[in-house]
Amino acid sequence: MRNIYLYLLVMAGVTYAIRVIPLTLLRGKIKSRFLHSFLYYIPYATLAVMTFPAVLNATQVPLAGALAMVVGIIVAWRGAKLIWVASSCCLTVFLVESLVMMI
Repeated sequence: MRNIYLYLLVMAGVTYAIRVIPLTLLRGKIKSRFLHSFLYYIPYATLAVMTFPAVLNATQVPLAGALAMVVGIIVAWRGAKLIWVASSCCLTVFLVESLVMMI
């Protein structure tokens, strides 16, 4: 018989351990430039890995999502604010999907 409380307890334990173990093992300042750089980029890499598939699968046409991502990168690279980046991505998806549905 499946006990949901056991699952929740195991999940809580694993989540807690993931956060506590690094704090107990790494007490001093990290002196390795490589490790410091590696740990600095982990959040960005994790966010990219979770976001990229969602961008392609969130639209009805995967091409629309891919083009919106390219447009968003270009607009953000040029220094636009987040509202303009998001708006340009949404407009790109709308236009591409409208064109595809016409064909």
